[in-house]
Amino acid sequence: MQLKNCALPAVSLLALCCQQVQAGGIMLYEVGTDNVGLANAGAAARAQGPSTIASNPAGMSYLPGTQITAGLQVLYGDISFDRDDSTNVSGSGSGNALDPLPGGSFFVSHELDDHWSVGFGQYGDFGLAVNYDNDWSGRYFSQNSSLLGLSLVPSVAYRFNDQWSVGVGVKAMYGMLQAQTAIDRSPFGFTERGDGQFKYKDKDWGFGANVGVIYAPQPGTRIGLTYTSKVDLEFEDGLDIKGNGPLLQRLDGTNTELDITVPQTVTLSLFQQLDRQWALLASINWQDWSEFGDIGVQVDTSANDARSTNIDAGFKDTWHLSLGAQYQATEQWLWNVGVAYDSSAVSDSKRSVIVPMAESWRIATGATYALNKDTDVNLSWAMVWMGDMPVDQSKDLSRNRISGQFDNTWIQAVTGNMTWRF
Repeated sequence: MQLKNCALPAVSLLALCCQQVQAGGIMLYEVGTDNVGLANAGAAARAQGPSTIASNPAGMSYLPGTQITAGLQVLYGDISFDRDDSTNVSGSGSGNALDPLPGGSFFVSHELDDHWSVGFGQYGDFGLAVNYDNDWSGRYFSQNSSLLGLSLVPSVAYRFNDQWSVGVGVKAMYGMLQAQTAIDRSPFGFTERGDGQFKYKDKDWGFGANVGVIYAPQPGTRIGLTYTSKVDLEFEDGLDIKGNGPLLQRLDGTNTELDITVPQTVTLSLFQQLDRQWALLASINWQDWSEFGDIGVQVDTSANDARSTNIDAGFKDTWHLSLGAQYQATEQWLWNVGVAYDSSAVSDSKRSVIVPMAESWRIATGATYALNKDTDVNLSWAMVWMGDMPVDQSKDLSRNRISGQFDNTWIQAVTGNMTWRF
């Protein structure tokens, strides 16, 4: 249905939240493992530890005995917006919208026999949060928002022979959505000073699958292919709206459902052992962000009347290319290095202060130290560079406009993890 056919409360509500429902969203390769130091290069083919459950469950077929990996990481960076003269809303600068974001992961694999292996993974590979100053000039578009996904993935792998292995994992994702934005009360005919405020918050479970295959045409060469299915999340909350006036009071508590799709992905990777010391790695990856940008919205305008529509945020599919190398310096020290490029899910004209995404470059490195033959410790670092990201965003109802750019945007990840073998 078209928005123009909605009742007034629905029109008002969608005008307030149609930008907000895009809140957050970025697919992360950084999940607290040694993959961080390779910038995702070779992820679907390496099969060097139980964290392969996240990148290709078929890799468990290459892991003897029982293995456990546990990791911690922190994401931090600088996402600061510099407004230009076209912005027609007063207010302060945005401040750094990226708070330090901690994370962790846990993986375990177990070899049942020469053919079968089972495992379990817990990690967060989807989401990002932005937290602006509440009185900044883009407050009518976002004050803070986050969309985070925690995945629980029981997995099984089967090895046919020395060349072919397959694996599958059932993914249960716990999604958490939170959004807050200011309301400009002038379009509603109010003369009181100060803004209203809109809040939305909910959690939901979604389900999908990871399916992978590894082909080893010769010793030292592995080619991996992984498909990760989409995950549908349905968030539902009664709107928390603060502000004087009969219309805003009518909207307060209005039940609203948002349907968001976590993108499906396909990854093709190569691991090539050159000699006893050197290995080369590469990956190419596709992510279906166009489906993430198509968001379903249902608003209960009265006890017996629900209005539904779809909002197209203009997202497009993305591509990732990464190259990396491993160097076995000594029996104890393994060095990783990688570089990667990701295309942007949004064009400059579609970019929002709620989802500040752009094309990005990654440089990464890390080292693994073998404490003994059964225990490794790894420390990795990655820099994600997005550079300048222009934004020109407006709302039809209030005619609020935010224009400018995010300057020299970057995110870094620092990861530490340990692996035990039994």
